[in-house]
Amino acid sequence: MAWNLPNILTWLRILAVPLVVVLFYSPYHWADPAAGLLFAAASITDSLDGYLARRMNLTSRLGAFLDPVADKLIVAVALVLLVSKAPPAGSDPRYIIVLAACVIIGREIAISALREWMAELGERTRVAVSSLGKYKTILQMVGLAMMLYRWDILGLPIYRIGLYLTVLAAGLTLWSMVAYLRAAWPVLTARE
Repeated sequence: MAWNLPNILTWLRILAVPLVVVLFYSPYHWADPAAGLLFAAASITDSLDGYLARRMNLTSRLGAFLDPVADKLIVAVALVLLVSKAPPAGSDPRYIIVLAACVIIGREIAISALREWMAELGERTRVAVSSLGKYKTILQMVGLAMMLYRWDILGLPIYRIGLYLTVLAAGLTLWSMVAYLRAAWPVLTARE
């Protein structure tokens, strides 16, 4: 089960992370769009691996573990990359992307810890992935891919549109975190 198609797609997403980093810092004129396109392709495997695992009845414990690790890894690396490099001229004040990165990465750490704790208590289903979390992920992946791409297309400010989507994703990130905490609160505050 370790080398079924869904797990291979997840491994490919993990292997794409260092390639995105190399492309992002490459001196070639085509490197930024290539980094954005590779990130977008890797993001598509996020939906595809889960769909295929369910459709082909190939779900596995390894896949259930690797999928969220791959998601969080590629998003965190993309955010760190974007914080580390000046945006295209006039695109954003630095504090906006820094704040969005802090919110998104901080929330992922908090919710991962919450899910682990709830699993220890046998209450994991209270903090299962919600549809709000899925919408947040879509906005986040599209926004980050556009920001990594950096080039305008047909006069559209792709980086700036990506920034707006990423900020919106950060807002949904906070909203979904509050929803998860509210669902877990009775268990977290119960007496032992």
